[in-house]
Amino acid sequence: MANSILTPTAVTREALVVLHQKLNFIGSINRQYDDSFAKEGAKIGSDLKIRLPNEYVVRSGMTMNAQDTTETSTTLTVSNVKGVDLNFTSQELTLSLQDFSDRIIEPAMSVLAAQVEADALNMALDVYQVVNNIGSTLSMRAALQARKQLVDSLAPGSSRSLLLNTQDNLDLVDNLKGLFQDTTQVAKQYREGKVGTTAGFGDIFENTLMPSQNTGTAASATTYTVNGAGQTGSGVVVAAGATTFKKGDVLTFVGCNRVHPETKVDTGVLQQFVVTADYAGGAGTLLISPAISTSTGRQNVTASPTNGGAVVKVGGASAVYRPSLAFHKDAFTFATADLVQPKGVDFAAREVMDGISMSMVRAFQISDRSFPCRIDILYGYKTLRAQLASRILSN
Repeated sequence: MANSILTPTAVTREALVVLHQKLNFIGSINRQYDDSFAKEGAKIGSDLKIRLPNEYVVRSGMTMNAQDTTETSTTLTVSNVKGVDLNFTSQELTLSLQDFSDRIIEPAMSVLAAQVEADALNMALDVYQVVNNIGSTLSMRAALQARKQLVDSLAPGSSRSLLLNTQDNLDLVDNLKGLFQDTTQVAKQYREGKVGTTAGFGDIFENTLMPSQNTGTAASATTYTVNGAGQTGSGVVVAAGATTFKKGDVLTFVGCNRVHPETKVDTGVLQQFVVTADYAGGAGTLLISPAISTSTGRQNVTASPTNGGAVVKVGGASAVYRPSLAFHKDAFTFATADLVQPKGVDFAAREVMDGISMSMVRAFQISDRSFPCRIDILYGYKTLRAQLASRILSN
């Protein structure tokens, strides 16, 4: 019987399938593969510019009031590399693909997938909309509050997902166990601990890799106040204070209400802002997102923060939370690009599946007739439209 020799192309393809199956966050967001990165010779660099939607002001009456179109974009940088290094023997390369997948590819790719997923999940701390369910277990109401934030931000009805940390998954399954659901979903709920399709989310996943949110030393009543009227943009000047803020802390400012994205009507709800860089305390400028805009088509608030108004934080001082995440797929993007394939090696292969590109390079080591091998992913990720996502803080 002839040997069944495994080719690097077959191994790469099988590894990519395993990797793809492990990524329930990356698999649910906007994924891009740009073949511009794959061109030999002229490269486009490591950055992709992604155009954001234009926004306009509606005129009332017959008098024309032409407005400029100022297009905006965000930059996706593809510069992260993660990989798995293996060493095959001649004997192992004669195994069947299924044996090879179970014994070697599966454990190696599981670790790689977890690392890539955990890295991308750091985008959760870019999200400024938060459901404050602190002190309570995750309930249907809290999930619906997150859905409401997405709907109020005009997130399309399709492609909405809910990603739960393991404690929130336990609590939500327990809280929903008495509610009606079809028999297939009930079976999954009891056998697998999974929540069925509910609360307006097409997919609900459990994920062990959700990042912790460590808050600054400022309490909910921060004692900070806004220092100056008419402030706009991505920074707010505050008066002196002794406590700190951490990236990911969510704040509100007196007098700064959220407006409807299209009509610009006051919603009566304070706009939430996320701190985008650690703040060491004292008088200075807090860096925030979204940028405060009080006019034009990009208006997102009724007015600038009130001079002397209180700065209020969601959550307690020096707390640690494990958020769950509600999102539409276009809130975030993940992209991979092709690494240059080397010459003069035993074998080099590249495969692309569903926007994920993986490279495999295998050499031959004459000292022991082994085949050292490396599998690499060159990738980047970016929060595109944070308003299409919401963090849920529970317990």
